Amino acid sequence: MKADEEGAVDDLVANEDAIEYERVVVLNPVSGNANHREQVQRLATEYDCTVLETQGEGDAREFARHAAENGAAVVAAAGGDGTIHEVVRGLDDADALDAVTFAVIPAGTGNNFAGNVGVTGIEHAFEVLDAGERRRIDLGTTNGRPFVNSCVGGLTADASHQTDPEQKARLGVLAYVVNTLRLMTDYEGLPLTIAASDEGDVTWSGDAVFVLVGNGRRFPAKGRTQANMEDGLLDVTVIEKTPTANLLQEATMRRLFGSETENVTHLKTPALEIAVEQDSPVEFSLDGEKGEWDGLTLGVRPRTMELCVGEEYERYPENSGE
Repeated sequence: MKADEEGAVDDLVANEDAIEYERVVVLNPVSGNANHREQVQRLATEYDCTVLETQGEGDAREFARHAAENGAAVVAAAGGDGTIHEVVRGLDDADALDAVTFAVIPAGTGNNFAGNVGVTGIEHAFEVLDAGERRRIDLGTTNGRPFVNSCVGGLTADASHQTDPEQKARLGVLAYVVNTLRLMTDYEGLPLTIAASDEGDVTWSGDAVFVLVGNGRRFPAKGRTQANMEDGLLDVTVIEKTPTANLLQEATMRRLFGSETENVTHLKTPALEIAVEQDSPVEFSLDGEKGEWDGLTLGVRPRTMELCVGEEYERYPENSGE
């Protein structure tokens, strides 16, 4: 833990007597356009929630762990997908996923996971936290590390990491699209071999432009990105590198805007092995948090976490008539 993270947790412990842990909101005040802090604080007071405000990387994970170990019944993440990822990891660190209900308060840029679970805004999130339906959902795992929404590698992961806060504030989700289009003509692709547990030795091999392993997220289908979060399966999409820039552009644009293309492979599987066929490791993003690996072992922990969901959450999104 870094010194500033230790300081934040020390401050939390020092004020232990003043903290009510029944409902805890872990707030990242600088996520998204950083204009949500006062609204979250006001609504937290209205809904009898205690706010723990992060100061730096790692705080959300430590605060979630600490809250769970001190008897919190509900822990919410107020921020973007990275904050959600940290809070889920903190609950997992505390071995509290069976005992604590998780909620999401969308205060990031894209808020993909919140949209997938039917949470449409900050005020709506508190309504859902207070009285919304609870569902037990799967968690994905990457080399044993949990993720709630997706594990992504390739072009869009690179574009996401090269999208700076000013672009996000100015363009919102479009910032990711702009950077994807900027990078695509020079992108080398990822040399990968992919094996699904129920598909034999080799399921797919080649140079990938994009790999999405989704728990809550899937390849867009008519604009809807929610995967089935209760089926014990990962929703996998691989887009292969094509021989010309025009075909690469076509494949990328079709992915971005939800159409199909012959260069896309879809799989549903409870377990997956991804081998990187080069000497250097490859960067993947887990719920927006990046890391480098030379191989991934992915799996599912079925129905592991209780989640507050909104009215638009689809238990069976594949049957929703999109």
